[in-house]
Amino acid sequence: MPVGFMGGTFDPIHVAHLIIAEHVLDRLDLSRVVFLPSARPPHKRDDEIAALSHRLEMVRLAIEDNPRFQVSDLEARRPDRSYTIDTIRRLRSEHADEGELHFIIGADSLAQFLTWKDPLDLLSECRFVVAPRPGVSFADADPRVLDRVILLDMPAFEISSSDVRERLRQGRSIRYLVPDEVRAYIGEKNLYS
Repeated sequence: MPVGFMGGTFDPIHVAHLIIAEHVLDRLDLSRVVFLPSARPPHKRDDEIAALSHRLEMVRLAIEDNPRFQVSDLEARRPDRSYTIDTIRRLRSEHADEGELHFIIGADSLAQFLTWKDPLDLLSECRFVVAPRPGVSFADADPRVLDRVILLDMPAFEISSSDVRERLRQGRSIRYLVPDEVRAYIGEKNLYS
């Protein structure tokens, strides 16, 4: 059965990530969804994000009760910046016997897709699955990209990692925005305050 991969910073992972992954799992009849926290995203400075060890642990905590969700430390093993094209090529070689790869992104990423490294090559390496985001129209994407992706028909969630971090900085509750285990970990490690 085909497998799905969900890349992102996951700083922190929140319930919308989990809902989208579950929706894709069922909608595309995938064997599993593997979460790939980015080690060093090229569009973010290292001092802007929590340490990868924390982000990996938060993902592990968030998915531990779902046997069809996994987390990969593939990005942690890379010494350089994390480019999706390199990650996808590595995943294709590691999962060659599992059929077509599906890579899950948000509509905000789709709108910026042509700014990614080797974007048109990416489209030939795997199938992109795009979740809606509030305030972002699928129509904002380049037609060359739109013709080659799966657009999900599901609600757009008003939850973002940046909103979660801002709420924490303001001392506001993040209950129900992140799994309880993630909320406890953030408090224990004093992240984002």
